[in-house]
Amino acid sequence: MRASHLGECCTVLVEDQALDEFLEVAVGEYQRITSESPLPCFALLVGSADQATLTVERVAFGRNARTTDPAARREFTESIVPLFGPAYENETRGWWIDSHDLLRASREAEADGLEILGSVHMHPDWHRIGPPEERQLILSERPTPMDQHVFGNTGWPVNLICYLERRGDVMYHALAAWAPPPPESPHLPCTELPLRIRTRAVVGV
Repeated sequence: MRASHLGECCTVLVEDQALDEFLEVAVGEYQRITSESPLPCFALLVGSADQATLTVERVAFGRNARTTDPAARREFTESIVPLFGPAYENETRGWWIDSHDLLRASREAEADGLEILGSVHMHPDWHRIGPPEERQLILSERPTPMDQHVFGNTGWPVNLICYLERRGDVMYHALAAWAPPPPESPHLPCTELPLRIRTRAVVGV
């Protein structure tokens, strides 16, 4: 599904179990991050859509082909590094989902009457745990210029950014949903979409 197929003010509904599954993996990756290795965490969003609502029912993980897919290597070398700087020469920075895993996830979604709606990825508190020369780069749940570039290229209608921050022995997260810039104006900022997470508390009648 492309973003152009939907209204501009879609609300994104996320099943809490889907978010919990992503967070469990993201926290595990966060704990492996070093100041030299900003390990990413990425998943596909699987669900259903109409003109007013995007409903994320589950996430699907795949392998990172950042260093093995020729198209990925070419994109990073020819486009991303020149646009966004030599930091992206670091092969642990950035994500390119394996094409076989993307196809598998798409087929599994279709078999269940669902579709790939977009992506979710982690932003760590890099200004706290990154190398000293990069600590001026304060990440959050908002898209970076690199995110905007990727969101525009994929054209998926929704992209979630999950910001993870460690305070003492406790992890905190923030979440936001973004639509890509319009294809005819790729330099416009991404549009933030209303986001709701399912609440499991029983509602009285």
